[in-house]
Amino acid sequence: MTLLIVEDEERVASFLDKGLRAHGYDVEWAQTGQDALRRLTGPGISLVILDLGLPDLDGLEVLESLRDRGSVVPVLVLSARGRTGDRVKGLNLGADDYLGKPFAFEELLARVRANLRPRAAVSPRMLQTGSIRIDLLRREVTISGRTVSLSAREFSLLQAFAGHPGQVLSRQELLSMAWDINFDPQTNLVDVYVGYLRRKLGGPIIETIHGAGYRLHA
Repeated sequence: MTLLIVEDEERVASFLDKGLRAHGYDVEWAQTGQDALRRLTGPGISLVILDLGLPDLDGLEVLESLRDRGSVVPVLVLSARGRTGDRVKGLNLGADDYLGKPFAFEELLARVRANLRPRAAVSPRMLQTGSIRIDLLRREVTISGRTVSLSAREFSLLQAFAGHPGQVLSRQELLSMAWDINFDPQTNLVDVYVGYLRRKLGGPIIETIHGAGYRLHA
């Protein structure tokens, strides 16, 4: 699993990096809010450890922007701003956990593990991103009010995209999320069905990211 540390203090980031790697995690480091948001555009991050006192953006702005994009990656706020009001605001904006500085590494590690545990999924009936509206129970799709008829495979692929709007998804991720298919380097199934979706949805809704995969524009 890869964890993203968003922290401008090199000493703190280095301490976290060393400790988390010793417990088997891969770690990446972003020193600014903008760097963090750019890194979180694509897949691969399992959890974010977010400081609030960043040099460019307030950490709460980063958190709010992340949730506005539809990202559900767990976020553990790690900040010296530990008053009740700060904690409540962070949790209300979408943080999964909040730990004040100074902190014991053992507690942080326990919270990381807790936030990485699989959670019981609560499936919504409706998914909406931009002008695309998906009724998961009736398996109906409308775009700008226009009903679109999709095959079962097309519907599953669109559902995978709609669950991660604005994120770059690799072909392997789409195979797994849409059709529960293990990696097959010879298949062009994703490319074929992306083509079908593009023709039915109209416009440049699904973007090709060369060398990485595809992204649905919200």
